Amino acid sequence: MSKAREDTVKQVRTRPAAADVSVHRVFDHGCIWLLGEDAFTRAADLIADHERSYQPELVVGIARGGLPLARRVARQLGVETVEVAARHNASDAAYLQATGQVEWAEPAAHLPAAGARLLVVDDICGTGATLAAVTSLLTRCAPAMLRTAALCRNAATDGTAHVPDVWVWRLRDWVVFPWEPPPRDRSEPTAALTVPERLSVKEPQ
Repeated sequence: MSKAREDTVKQVRTRPAAADVSVHRVFDHGCIWLLGEDAFTRAADLIADHERSYQPELVVGIARGGLPLARRVARQLGVETVEVAARHNASDAAYLQATGQVEWAEPAAHLPAAGARLLVVDDICGTGATLAAVTSLLTRCAPAMLRTAALCRNAATDGTAHVPDVWVWRLRDWVVFPWEPPPRDRSEPTAALTVPERLSVKEPQ
């Protein structure tokens, strides 16, 4: 795979009109889910295998959490990656609620060419606000295809327009990914996500 492109960015702040800011992440406080390397690798490969038939030409990783997934999926598909930095939470503390405000870094150059077939990936879709902001940016490029994938999605997105096209785990609690530090609150129970056998697909509208 070609080396991922390095993009110059400028900071902007937006409240995406496409995102429903009344949506709040669902937390049952049953446990903090831990995603291990084996489960992550299998999940990424399931996404790549499923999306292969759509023939994406570029995988767009939402930084920071979507970058490991983007790189793995792109490598499996033999295509390049591009990074778009977007952040919904002010910190990485567990159980933060959504604000509807997404800070994102708009690429000043190297946006995909018009007519490109794009796959946008992130680690988790909590309310859909981040995916909405990034896909809104990318629609300016008039892509021939724009699909979305996430490792996890929160149950808060049930029944909304912000469910990704494909995902692996639907959850009702916080998730810690392999590239993140372990939970600070040692009193909170933890459980490991199992290595998946299949992924889930959004129902056609």
